[in-house]
Amino acid sequence: MKASDLPVLAITSFPQQSAQRKPYYVEQLPAHAAKFPGLGLPHSHDFYLLLYVTQGHGTHTIDLITYELQPGSLFFMTPGQVHSLQLQADTQGIIVFFDPSFYLFRYPGSRLYDYPFFDTTQPPVLYMPSPENEFVALFERLLSENTNPYENQADVFRSYLYLCLELAARHYQHTTRHEALYGQQQIRAFGQLLNQHFRTMRTVGAYADLLHLSANHLNAVCRRVLNKTASTLIHERVIMEAQRLLSHSAQSVAQIADDLGFDDASYFSRYFRKYTALTPEAYRHQR
Repeated sequence: MKASDLPVLAITSFPQQSAQRKPYYVEQLPAHAAKFPGLGLPHSHDFYLLLYVTQGHGTHTIDLITYELQPGSLFFMTPGQVHSLQLQADTQGIIVFFDPSFYLFRYPGSRLYDYPFFDTTQPPVLYMPSPENEFVALFERLLSENTNPYENQADVFRSYLYLCLELAARHYQHTTRHEALYGQQQIRAFGQLLNQHFRTMRTVGAYADLLHLSANHLNAVCRRVLNKTASTLIHERVIMEAQRLLSHSAQSVAQIADDLGFDDASYFSRYFRKYTALTPEAYRHQR
């Protein structure tokens, strides 16, 4: 993979109030969005993520599948998953990151890896019937612990984090279909492969082979779940990366074409124009 691959962010990528870097991070969602304006662009992390929404709406796309943000929704992500957030102006909530080592310092690894919502074949969201529930107080305590310089801050923060995960597991088992829709499992697997191989693999058949499916079956699943063909998703992923590089790098169009696996810069320009109605140069100049 080349250096310009999809961003994989560490906790150190995010500003923290303390000068001492911590293996965890918590922030109000609007403040986090203001500090990190790239939320709407696909990226991944090398840590675990929790997001609790208390107000407003928007969308959260995780491994190709888009979920609704709504009051009372709690999202879970594991290292390596690709996501992007689209927030409305009134969206409120609290976002939490933590390194696995922070959890494992006190609690067993078998528990962390067995939480059902951290199984990438299962839905990564818990929709609570009301935004007014025990998670509000717990997430506010996490925020408070991080804000105040208590001597035993890390220990208390870890304890509240553990309570969040344990209560979430209890609710998840009662409110979420334990067997995720098989089609959505296949879409998530396709999304993970697509993020790994979009530079070198552009045919539906190649991904279908890796998934042990026929190309027709993969296309049918994508149409049913996302109302798009697998081929469309492949092209969208390539174009998304091209747009990111044109907007945020100083590479020439020829360099970007090579980075994305195109042998010919002129063919890349035609490909880009076919799906955006703009040449790469025109797209870059309008940004």
